[in-house]
Amino acid sequence: MTEPNALTRGTFTFLFTDIEGSTAIEGRIGRERYGILRERQRAILRDVLTLHGGAEHGTEGDSFFVVFPEASTAIQAALEAQRALSAEPWPDDAPIRVRMGLNSGGAEMTGGSLVGLSINRAARIAAVAHGGQILASGLTRDLLEDHPVEGVSLRDLGDHRLKDLSAPVRIV
Repeated sequence: MTEPNALTRGTFTFLFTDIEGSTAIEGRIGRERYGILRERQRAILRDVLTLHGGAEHGTEGDSFFVVFPEASTAIQAALEAQRALSAEPWPDDAPIRVRMGLNSGGAEMTGGSLVGLSINRAARIAAVAHGGQILASGLTRDLLEDHPVEGVSLRDLGDHRLKDLSAPVRIV
């Protein structure tokens, strides 16, 4: 992936990912098997996100925080990542389904990491997605109007109140 410090200030598109139901899966199949599946999921995501110039800014457990310089590349990366994850032959007792959330906006490097409310919005959007689903903010959709991604259509899901955010967020 792109070096995290290469993207230090500006308008970006932020992607958060998370395995849906990971705690339940680990409890059902055990730590060792879950760890193997989690690492496979990480490898798939890193391979795809790297191809699209995503800069990994953090991982925690089974989650990723990746930054893209353009909304269109972020959407394309998320779409290809979901396809790659879907094509993987996950065990029947441990299907790995990843939820993804995207938001675009400003951020800047402070104290070695990116800071900005747009980042928090992306994380909150990912938290309301279902496994296998990609949700994006209305801001990200607006940026796509000039650079549409072939074969991608967005469905407006309306305004949503998300945890710790003072105003509703349009989700598509």
